[in-house]
Amino acid sequence: MQKILNLLPEAELDEAQFLSNLLKDRSDEELQNFIIIYRSKRRDSQVILLTALLGFVGVSGIHRFVLNHIGMGVLYFFTAGLCFIGTIVDLINHKSLTFEYNQKVAYQTNSLF
Repeated sequence: MQKILNLLPEAELDEAQFLSNLLKDRSDEELQNFIIIYRSKRRDSQVILLTALLGFVGVSGIHRFVLNHIGMGVLYFFTAGLCFIGTIVDLINHKSLTFEYNQKVAYQTNSLF
């Protein structure tokens, strides 16, 4: 796990642990190539939090579009974040939403190697 944290210092602990388990059989070169691709596709939980907060002052659902949840993004857009209740729930769960997205990206990137 230390190798993952050295190559990807912005990763949170649970994300680093997940990546460590996923990539335990990879060589150092494959690991570095994976990190380069993964870093360009992953999302930061603070970005998701900030875009969810924009739902209160601007356009709801931006965070769902960022997470590639297009249907939910459109629904939030037309219902003002499901009358702000969905936006509040997403604010509370922003880390788990981000982690789920990053897991999908990690699986997709891992399948390239």
